Amino acid sequence: MALALTVSGLAFGKPAGGRNAGSLAGQFLVAAPSMGDPRFSHAVIYMVRHDASGAVGLIVNRPFEDVPISLLLDRLGLAHEGVAGSLRIHYGGPVDPGRVFVLHSAEYRGEGTEVISKGIALTSDPGILRAIGAGAGPRRALLILSYSGWGPGQLEREIGAGAWIAVPASAALAFDDHYDTKWQRAMALRSIDL
Repeated sequence: MALALTVSGLAFGKPAGGRNAGSLAGQFLVAAPSMGDPRFSHAVIYMVRHDASGAVGLIVNRPFEDVPISLLLDRLGLAHEGVAGSLRIHYGGPVDPGRVFVLHSAEYRGEGTEVISKGIALTSDPGILRAIGAGAGPRRALLILSYSGWGPGQLEREIGAGAWIAVPASAALAFDDHYDTKWQRAMALRSIDL
């Protein structure tokens, strides 16, 4: 695996003063069946930021490789003695392929942890990998490589054009291992306007 790992130092949480009206942070963004961009076909994206400066999300249904935690720590130049297990790397989107994120259940709080919504948090400090490998980390975690991003107003235009559907997010679906049906189950959460 030729991967230069750097855990994210970007702040993606809620804006100061709480979540702004109309923000999709903490929700799923689901690719509509008509999505024309193959990079996002059947994607389920957990939104970590959405404000006037743009939007950032992490695809949660594109796993591609299991990697030993000791190897991840070694690549980061961190001690890896006493850690066990592996994490599945997920493709988070087409932006910044060298960036790594740990999206996890919110009972874990460590250095660099931001709670995005009830039950889901994001940690930027690589110490979370050691905690997971030592059995002291979050119950559920996704190691995500790269992210999906939109400039100011871009996501709103794409939603208006019918490319995306926003639905309520849940930790159960975000961390579910049944990837091949996650898009269908997320689509089932949409509300139908009568």
